[in-house]
Amino acid sequence: MKVKNVVLIGMPGAGKSTIGVVLAKNLGISFMDSDLVIQEQEGKKLHELISEHGLEGFIEIEDRVNASLQPKKAVIATGGSVVYGKNAMEHLNEIGTVIYLKLSYESIEDRLGDLTERGVVLRESQTLKDLYEERVPLYEKYANIVIDCDEKNIREIVTEIAKRLS
Repeated sequence: MKVKNVVLIGMPGAGKSTIGVVLAKNLGISFMDSDLVIQEQEGKKLHELISEHGLEGFIEIEDRVNASLQPKKAVIATGGSVVYGKNAMEHLNEIGTVIYLKLSYESIEDRLGDLTERGVVLRESQTLKDLYEERVPLYEKYANIVIDCDEKNIREIVTEIAKRLS
């Protein structure tokens, strides 16, 4: 099986980083977390960038950084807000297979602790439910493959992704 890059998208708490590491080991390729790349390039944590540049400014930084990623063979875990960046999503679609890790709202709500601490991009007075309803259509629009992750453990999800990629 010839694997190029695999790009994981989905809500915060969907398990993109956790599943990404296991999937990369399973496929025998490297792992990249785009949130960490942003933090390295900008020299600040995500929540610091959001408070410093505002949401729109952060989304511009995220779009620019993700649009510049050039891994050869990697699983790329993206931030949940990557889908707001048109340049980033077009680029990621060109360099890899985009996989949406889909979870129900209830599962996301259960998994997420403090949203601001996680660097979740929420607008003033926006609830998690609002955010979920706003993003799901974007995830579905950009995904080449959708994996339903509800009621599945990491191994089952990784196995399903590997199967769908081959």
